[in-house]
Amino acid sequence: MHVLVVDDELLARQRAMRMVEALDDYEVVGEAGNGEAALAAISDLDPDIVLLDIRMPGEDGLVTAQRIAQLQDPPAIIFCTAYDQYAVEAFGTLAVGYLLKPLQKDGLQQALDKARRLNKMQRQHVESPSVVTASGQRKHIAAKTRRGVELVLIDDIVSFIADQKYVTVKHKTGETLIDDTLKELEVEFASSFVRVHRNALVAVHLIEKLERLSSGQYELQLKGTSYRPAVSRRHVAVVKELLAKL
Repeated sequence: MHVLVVDDELLARQRAMRMVEALDDYEVVGEAGNGEAALAAISDLDPDIVLLDIRMPGEDGLVTAQRIAQLQDPPAIIFCTAYDQYAVEAFGTLAVGYLLKPLQKDGLQQALDKARRLNKMQRQHVESPSVVTASGQRKHIAAKTRRGVELVLIDDIVSFIADQKYVTVKHKTGETLIDDTLKELEVEFASSFVRVHRNALVAVHLIEKLERLSSGQYELQLKGTSYRPAVSRRHVAVVKELLAKL
């Protein structure tokens, strides 16, 4: 996979290039120090992935990303920045990753691998560059990690599970901790998640059936996963009513 590195700081750019070259399956095909140079390099070199800084002279990385997204055959974008406050705006573009500087090998590898899984045709047909729907409901959940900001599609989430002060997001590729409360999530995603327990919400579109065990307890069978969330007695009636409508 061909990678273009864009950063106005020479040392940061060189470090990123060395890290990419040290990884299997990735090759740096060019570098740029600002947005205009990045667009010119994309036109000349046709990279698969762009590592893009945000704070740069002239057009910043966010504006540059929006211009890249308008190209007929856009590369994947991974933001690399020392600042975490741009995450929401960054994922309002077609970005597939948001890494905090100094870059770490594991985080870079994961972000590049994720970008590789999304071919250019898929990126062109992203429903919308917005991270919020017209109703105010997010399309993604963003979580800060030591590697940067992880973005999880709402459609990929199986359940939200509360555990003391944090909520665990169970999704197709693993688990992620977030700061949102279960109550806030229940209100925001009332149309797509149902409370099945005092500490759990489950994606409605994944529910196949409700089963009663020999112990008298209830569990849900979900599509595409062996995870079987428990349903508390006080929520059984709500789940049955929901299933009757599906």
